Amino acid sequence: MPDLPAVPPNPVVQHEDRDREQRSALRWASAFAVVTVFWLLMPIGIGILLGTFLAFMVEHTHERLRRWLGVRWAAIATVAGASVGLAATLGGLGWLFVAKGTTLARMLLDAFKPGAPGDRALTALGHLTDRIGISQDALQERARNLASDIADRTAGIAATIASTTGAAMLGLFFAMLAMFYVLRNWETMSLRAQETFPLRPDYTRALFEEFRTVGRTTLLGAIGTGIAQGLFATIAYWIGGVPEPIFFGAATAVASFVPAVGTLLVIIPVTIGLFLVDMPGHATLELGFSLVFVVAICDYVIRPRLVQGETKVPALITFASLFGGVEAFGLKGLILGPVLMSLALAVLRLYAAEARGRN
Repeated sequence: MPDLPAVPPNPVVQHEDRDREQRSALRWASAFAVVTVFWLLMPIGIGILLGTFLAFMVEHTHERLRRWLGVRWAAIATVAGASVGLAATLGGLGWLFVAKGTTLARMLLDAFKPGAPGDRALTALGHLTDRIGISQDALQERARNLASDIADRTAGIAATIASTTGAAMLGLFFAMLAMFYVLRNWETMSLRAQETFPLRPDYTRALFEEFRTVGRTTLLGAIGTGIAQGLFATIAYWIGGVPEPIFFGAATAVASFVPAVGTLLVIIPVTIGLFLVDMPGHATLELGFSLVFVVAICDYVIRPRLVQGETKVPALITFASLFGGVEAFGLKGLILGPVLMSLALAVLRLYAAEARGRN
C-alpha cells in the first residue's frame, strides 16, 4: 500500500498554539512578578499602606489647595503638612511616655513606702484580706513587688521606644512618599488597573473605590475617635486629681486602638488607684465622666459621625475583623483586618450582582 502524502502543518493552528503558550507564560510571569513585588515591599508595606490611607483622608484638603497651587505644589504642601504633624505627634508621645512614665514609676514606688497613702490603703485592705487567708504583710509585699515590676517595665518601654525611633522614621518616610504618589496619580493608577486586571473595568473601578472608602474610614474613624477620647480622658483625669493627667490622657488615646477593651485599659486601673489612695469621691467622679464622655459619646456619637455614609460594612463584621486581624497580623491587623474584610465583602457583592444579572 503506498504511503499517504504528509499533511503540511496549518500555519493558523501553529500561530494559535504559540499564542496560547505565550499567554500562559505571561500569566505565570505576571503571578511571579506580583509575588516578588509583595515580598520586596513587605518590610515597608505598613508604611506604604498608611501613606495611601492618609492620602485618602486628606484628599479634600488637597483638592482645595490644587485650585490655588496646582497639582504638584498642592501635593507637596499637603505631604509637608502631614509630615510635620505626624513627626510632632510621634515625637511628643515618645517624649511623654519616656519622661513622664519614668517620673510616675518613681511616684508609684514612693506611694507604697511605710506611711505613704498606698501603704495606708493596703493596711486598711489587709484587715479584710485576713479573713480569706491573705495576711497584711503578704499583701504589702505583693503590692511592692507589683509596683517594682511596673517600674521595671516602664524603663523597658522607654528603651523600646528609643530603639524603634529609626524604624519609625523609615516607615514615616515611605508613608510620605506613598502619600505624595497617591495624591498625584490615583486616577491614573485606577485606569491602569482597569486595563490590566483580569476583571471587567467597572468591577475593578468598584473595587478601587471600595479600597479608597474603607481606607479613609478606617484611618479617619480610628484617629479622630482616639484624639477625642484622649482629650476627654485628660479632662476626666484632671477633674479626678490624677497626677500627670496629660500622660494618662495620651495613654488612653493610644489604648483606644485596642479592640473591645480599648480605653478601659487605662481608665479602670486609674480609678482603682484613686480608691487605693483614699480618694473615693475623685475616683467616682473620674469614672463617671470617663464612662459618659470617653466611652459613650466618643464611641456612639463622634465615631459614627466621622464615618457617616462611608462604610457599607456592618458594625459586627468590623468588630470581628479587628479581632481576626490582630490575631493574624498583630497590631498591623488593626488596619489590615477591616481593609481585607471590606474588600472581600465588595467582591462578594459584585459576584452576587453578576449572578442576579445572569438569572
